[in-house]
Amino acid sequence: MTHPQFTQPPSTSVEGQATRSQLAPSGVIKFGVVFAPEMSNFFVVKGGDGQPRGVTAELGKALATQLGVSIDFYVAPNSGQLTDALESGVIDVAFMPVDEERRRRVDFGPSYFVLQATGLVRGDSGINAIADLDKPSAKVAGIANTTTIRGTARALPSATIVSSETVGEAMEMLRGGRVDAVSLSRDVLALYQAGIPGSRILDGHLHSAGIAIAVPKKRPLALSYVSEFLENAKASGLVRKLFDDAGLVNDKVAPSESAS
Repeated sequence: MTHPQFTQPPSTSVEGQATRSQLAPSGVIKFGVVFAPEMSNFFVVKGGDGQPRGVTAELGKALATQLGVSIDFYVAPNSGQLTDALESGVIDVAFMPVDEERRRRVDFGPSYFVLQATGLVRGDSGINAIADLDKPSAKVAGIANTTTIRGTARALPSATIVSSETVGEAMEMLRGGRVDAVSLSRDVLALYQAGIPGSRILDGHLHSAGIAIAVPKKRPLALSYVSEFLENAKASGLVRKLFDDAGLVNDKVAPSESAS
């Protein structure tokens, strides 16, 4: 896919060179994405060449094209590992759901999507509402060290929260009866529902969070640049097109966060 430029590449001025240095200190932009068995507006899948395919990968490529540098993908099994990699400077840019714990560790720009997490339960389950999960006997799987599992734990203080390293593992837990529900973004759960015949997605939500672009702390020029890039990618229709190309026609692009 050819990616248009929305923001001017950093100039050759001292400030422009400093911006490039913060965005891609190695000369290559190291971009983090999260892999899952099914593509969503956040999760990528791997193509036949082993490279990631999906919305976040395409946005990473568009950013690299605009900078005039190549891109090196860091593919993680969950967004917790992505946060660790970004905080330590192993990667330069990533997208991930936002919460206060992550804000203390990395710097966030705008969101491109707002997720609403709820629960997926088996068809033979007696659980019919989110409130039915908030009891000691209920086991709810979530992905380790993520915004969603932390939000789920706050919403269901009486339930037993079970950590999984990957989405696929969480779904196997539900399929095998080891947990009563899996907590994930509603749009993601819809991708897996058919694989667990009779399963139901619960009404309401456990928590919501924006999925935003992020950079390591103490890179203010990088943060300013990627923030402008993402706002322009939303305004231009690129994010909408990437959703549609991935078959995610019902997913809504987050509104602009630009100062008025």
